[in-house]
Amino acid sequence: MSTTKLFIGNLPFSATEDEVRALFQELGEVRSIHLVNDRETGRPRGFGFVELDTEAAEKAVRDFDGMEFNGRTLVINVARERNDHRDRGDSHSQRR
Repeated sequence: MSTTKLFIGNLPFSATEDEVRALFQELGEVRSIHLVNDRETGRPRGFGFVELDTEAAEKAVRDFDGMEFNGRTLVINVARERNDHRDRGDSHSQRR
């Protein structure tokens, strides 16, 4: 079965992987979770990624986008492929 990775935005900074897993397990098996922390401070950045079977992921976008979760309104959509900023070729990535 194919899987889909979702972007989960506007997470409460206090959200744990267990809480996020419990929410999404209502729809199906959670394949992976990654809550993003700031590299320098280690503090949560308020977003993350959840990987689900594609059917469950589609349902999550429909049912959970805009839903309140621990006092915050979630933003949920299919994650886009990450573009490495070093490969953009613009002036910000070129050393002088």
